[in-house]
Amino acid sequence: MQNDPTLDPKYLGKISADFVKVSEQLKEASYMIRKREFSKYPVFPVSKEDIPIGQLLYEAGKMENEWNYYASFMEEFIQRGLIEEEKAFSEAYKDPDEFCCLFIVDQQFTNFVFIPFPED
Repeated sequence: MQNDPTLDPKYLGKISADFVKVSEQLKEASYMIRKREFSKYPVFPVSKEDIPIGQLLYEAGKMENEWNYYASFMEEFIQRGLIEEEKAFSEAYKDPDEFCCLFIVDQQFTNFVFIPFPED
């Protein structure tokens, strides 16, 4: 896996097109994670293969999506050593009512990406 902070626009387009298919459900899951006070910082790992981060929400193909979507939060990433500085992450974190924090795990790219939820 390569960790590249820049994301090719074509690649982002593919991820965005898939994200739109599950965005309403992820927005609701984000709200529930925050409402139930699991965390103020929901993170949704996304991968085409099984990964051991978070809980599987939507398996690839279930909603015409190509990626698996998992539910997690910042604290799990800290426990696993994937985030070193909580303060830096929380300061960079975007409004969870407007943006979805995805953790993309793929052969081409592994990093956090904030994608805006589609407007109604």
